Amino acid sequence: MPGQFPLVKPLSQSQEEHFRRASMPDIDASLRPGIVKQWGQWVKSKPIEIDGKPTRWRINGIYDLIAHNDDGTVGLIDCKVSDSERDSGEFYAPQLEAYAFAIENPASGKEFSVASMGLLIWKLNGTTQTSEGGHGFGVIQNYVPVARNRAKFQEVIADFIDCLEGSLPDAGPECPTCNYLTQRLALEK
Repeated sequence: MPGQFPLVKPLSQSQEEHFRRASMPDIDASLRPGIVKQWGQWVKSKPIEIDGKPTRWRINGIYDLIAHNDDGTVGLIDCKVSDSERDSGEFYAPQLEAYAFAIENPASGKEFSVASMGLLIWKLNGTTQTSEGGHGFGVIQNYVPVARNRAKFQEVIADFIDCLEGSLPDAGPECPTCNYLTQRLALEK
């Protein structure tokens, strides 16, 4: 729904800009020592392999923040501005695991080991006067770690690719979309 949430993009951009070059332990004490050095860049993976065989499918997307840790690994952070109760690690784990897959298996460039993943959530918490005639939003910040689960990601992506590559199911008599597509296909023959 383009244009339905006009504040989401500027708030998200402000959050991402605020944490550029931030120290990871300053974001959350549980994080490894490191500095946020990359933000808002595209990642594209090598072809995804299922049962040891390459497919034609890849992961392609834009991450929010990547920190380069002192130990040579990276930390992946997805920024959220939200008041939703669904902002849990479990809900966003597939998205973050997909980015991690692309970072660890890039189509080109250097691969990195993703040591941590998490959500950096800002929940709006009122307004405050910042200057004469100026106001700003206050936020409550929360970092939510997201556990790595490569096996679950491989299972989900394999099922998804099987669905994309599989044959279409027969149209049911009660499915108007199926019937429309069947009739449309018949017209093209």
